[in-house]
Amino acid sequence: MARKFIYIVAALIVLVIAGGFVIRIYETELTELAFVPTAKFEKQAAFEQNKYANNDMWFARPGKTENPADWLPIGAAKPEVRGSAAIFFVHPTSYIGKDHWNAPLDDAESQDRAKLFLRGLASPFASTGEMWAPRYRQAAIGSFLTTKPEGQQALDAAYQDVLLAFDEFVAKVQKDRPIILAGHSQGALHLTHLLKDRVAGKPIVKRIVAVYAVGWPISIAADVAEMGLPACSGPDQTGCMMAWQSFAEPAEYDRILKVYDATTGFNGESRNGTAMLCTNPLNGGSAAVADMEANLGTLKPDEKMETGELIVGAVPARCDAKGFLLVGDPPEVGPYVLPGNNYHVYDFPLFWANVRADATWRLQKFLQK
Repeated sequence: MARKFIYIVAALIVLVIAGGFVIRIYETELTELAFVPTAKFEKQAAFEQNKYANNDMWFARPGKTENPADWLPIGAAKPEVRGSAAIFFVHPTSYIGKDHWNAPLDDAESQDRAKLFLRGLASPFASTGEMWAPRYRQAAIGSFLTTKPEGQQALDAAYQDVLLAFDEFVAKVQKDRPIILAGHSQGALHLTHLLKDRVAGKPIVKRIVAVYAVGWPISIAADVAEMGLPACSGPDQTGCMMAWQSFAEPAEYDRILKVYDATTGFNGESRNGTAMLCTNPLNGGSAAVADMEANLGTLKPDEKMETGELIVGAVPARCDAKGFLLVGDPPEVGPYVLPGNNYHVYDFPLFWANVRADATWRLQKFLQK
């Protein structure tokens, strides 16, 4: 599932980030040649159990300075007091090298890129409480572009780091503290497995305010029940999941559907023909359709990705029958739009202010309960 789905979008994301040039998704031989690691796969040693007790293993955690998720766009007010939640955020793929199947933690370029991602993707949650964003030996982008077994082995290895970080997070957070879980792309993939392995059916499930597993396909029929939380059906609901994949119109996602239909869900059954989970971020999942007037602010970064502004009412959103989130005519938010009007890179920024408001409101409702 992991390699097959991200195959359609991952190479394109990396290409525009790395050089700004375009490659057709049909030229699979070129993408594999360009990004699949040439090094022999070597099983990386597991971290010692207390590895994540070290502050250096986190981009953000309580007591650590220079938290990239504290970044705010122009027009976003800094909260006078942070909320009481503990937020665990898993960043997306930022390693595009070919020398390793799993990113070394001393690779400065990928680490800097991960911090940049956290500024745009994790920042909506920062006002709700203490941010925990682990560094992990992520699978290289090339792991998603090959059918070689090394690709899945790299993903499995990355997930073990995320699990270890989550266990440290749970051990350090106060036992009655509310929890928000979020991630994007590869980070969302790991988050879905974490829900299945560490949350579903466990006491901790009662502490979950909400989960934001964005930019990854989740089957309503084959995955959701195994993950232990229902889809959010309104902004007042807690203990639920939000998920979406953004496309402008006309949306061309047939290739994503083709590979998705060929995969197996967490319940062991085929995902073929099953709808993907889509919860509208403009209304907290209460309806499939929301007009642009409901959009509190889309984050549009500057050319250098250093600052950004919030544009109110920039795009509407509606979940279609397949489970993709459509945002109307292609908005001008930056150069990293993928072929087929795929706004994967902007899944969070398109709805930055709404995500911030959604997480804040759900936390209030959770505390009231």
